[in-house]
Amino acid sequence: MVREQLRAIARRERILEAALAVFARRGYRDAAMDEIAVEAETSKGGLYFHFPNKQSLFFTLLDRMADLLMSRAEQAVAAERDPARQIDAALAVVLRTFSSHRSLARLFLVDALGAGPEAHLKLMEIHRRFADLIACHLEAAIAAGALPPLDTRLASMAWFGAINEVVTNWVLAGEPERLEDAYPQLRVFLRRSVGLPESPEDA
Repeated sequence: MVREQLRAIARRERILEAALAVFARRGYRDAAMDEIAVEAETSKGGLYFHFPNKQSLFFTLLDRMADLLMSRAEQAVAAERDPARQIDAALAVVLRTFSSHRSLARLFLVDALGAGPEAHLKLMEIHRRFADLIACHLEAAIAAGALPPLDTRLASMAWFGAINEVVTNWVLAGEPERLEDAYPQLRVFLRRSVGLPESPEDA
């Protein structure tokens, strides 16, 4: 029984890896479940056992990217005690994570936009999760006296939009060549937008 469960888990992971490769190669609209099954070296029945349709498979990949970003951001925040440094750490780790998962970044930021109205709703849900995370840490910085009072909901949407635009430009245009190179200037822009000093030493 345990062996069968482990095999099922391994096959599901193989399917997700295959789907990512096919989506990256074909885009969401042109990707076919048959091709994903071939890439995963599994039967169509095995594929449909785990994922009833292409959309459910695509949404699982979107959730995986969102969960990866959220968990890494929270780990980076937990490693810092100063609220302003926590924000910097979260931004740095988000850029590093996107940089090391370019195919997932493309799915998350580009392909999902052309995947239909259900995908738009899914993206809005994920965007809200990130905006809520940003707002939470901005509120913590205000409570600690590191930030002046501000509309954290509006600020979080502006921050998410800025990060989204920078990463999307990197995915589509390859600028900057290394996504992490955008961090210093983006950090300054975001800090200025909420009244934080450009560096902790300026506080």
